[in-house]
Amino acid sequence: MTQRGNRKTRVGVVVSDKMDKTVVVKVDNLVKHPVYKKYIKRRYTCKAHDEQNNCEIGDKVLIVETRPLSKQKRWRVREILEKNV
Repeated sequence: MTQRGNRKTRVGVVVSDKMDKTVVVKVDNLVKHPVYKKYIKRRYTCKAHDEQNNCEIGDKVLIVETRPLSKQKRWRVREILEKNV
């Protein structure tokens, strides 16, 4: 069995779980400014597939890139790293 290409993984925080089998994840990214050489925090949100509806708002999750599951879903929740208490 051959292995597919390396899939991107990101760690983010769930900001919405109101949809069925879908969560919105906020991912923080540090980017170096091209002129000033300082690091800037960039944030983006993406929709991820959550098959068992286990994720809740505030959970820290690991998401992995996958094939397009819907118009906007291209990520899947691999595991919940930290539950919100």
